[in-house]
Amino acid sequence: MSLQEVQSTATLLPLEFTPLLKRTRWGGERLGTQLHKLIGVEGDYGESWELSDHPQALTPIAGGEYAGWTLSQLIQKNPDALYGTGKYFSTFPLLIKFIDATDRLSLQVHPGDSEQLNFDAARSGKSEAWVILDAVEGSCIYAGLKPGITETELRQHLEQGIVETCLHRYSVKKGDCVYIPAGTLHAIGEGVLLAEVQQTSDVTYRLFDWHRLDQSGNPRPLHIENAFDCIDFERGPVDLLQPQKRSVGTHQIEDLLESEHFTIRRHHSASSFPLKSLNQPQILVVLEGAGQLDCSAETYELFQGKTLLIPASASDCQIHVDGEMTFLEVVPT
Repeated sequence: MSLQEVQSTATLLPLEFTPLLKRTRWGGERLGTQLHKLIGVEGDYGESWELSDHPQALTPIAGGEYAGWTLSQLIQKNPDALYGTGKYFSTFPLLIKFIDATDRLSLQVHPGDSEQLNFDAARSGKSEAWVILDAVEGSCIYAGLKPGITETELRQHLEQGIVETCLHRYSVKKGDCVYIPAGTLHAIGEGVLLAEVQQTSDVTYRLFDWHRLDQSGNPRPLHIENAFDCIDFERGPVDLLQPQKRSVGTHQIEDLLESEHFTIRRHHSASSFPLKSLNQPQILVVLEGAGQLDCSAETYELFQGKTLLIPASASDCQIHVDGEMTFLEVVPT
């Protein structure tokens, strides 16, 4: 069905997308072996973009009435059914990924909304949150600067090749969560598999790449001055989130984060329960276990690695659990 043929309707059913898989120098195989993505034999798959309306990395709707459409096309035709009576965005504001890091990612920073206006007015800033799905023993992340580190000190250590001494570093394990606001210097350490929730942006400035060379023996490009322009030197260390927990029977809800861009809740349940409609889009990201989502007489399979977008107009959704299941509920704010 073409965009011109479809008329705006009062209700949209839940939407599944075709992931965009990306091979990287630090990728591995866990996107396939643990998260059921259709990776190839290469063994270097680093990212699965699950839901993306970024103009250079679109994930099309996988099936149903709008199969092959992008979110921007759907928004253009039927914004109220997707967003409800809340905020309106011509580009869907959130991007969902899984990341498999078998090696450290570069030390990097993302611009905020205000800085981004100076770099590219067509894009937003990039704040992001990580939920750790798996981590080998000794895995760590770098999140922010040690207390009191100044721009002058960071530049000196960078020139000496010992920038790691300025960074706030800690070990992580399965279940840990961290919020990386725009302007935070950060890196994912080796051995980490995680789910990422972020603003719809792909602007990254590399400050340091751990002295690594590419296949041709050359260092990857760095963006040192752009990075320094973005770093928030007032922020200091960024620690793990401390979830607020509440339970209804066997259904446990953890309030992980409420930021200016998105809210994240983690659900764990051993029994079925209704999913409350918020008159806003809700994104479900299954972390463990399996079950089904029933909505408007339709059933959608849920399993580890599955991502679904429930439009604001969808109602009477019920989660059925096979044994136990853990998933994220992500809502734009």
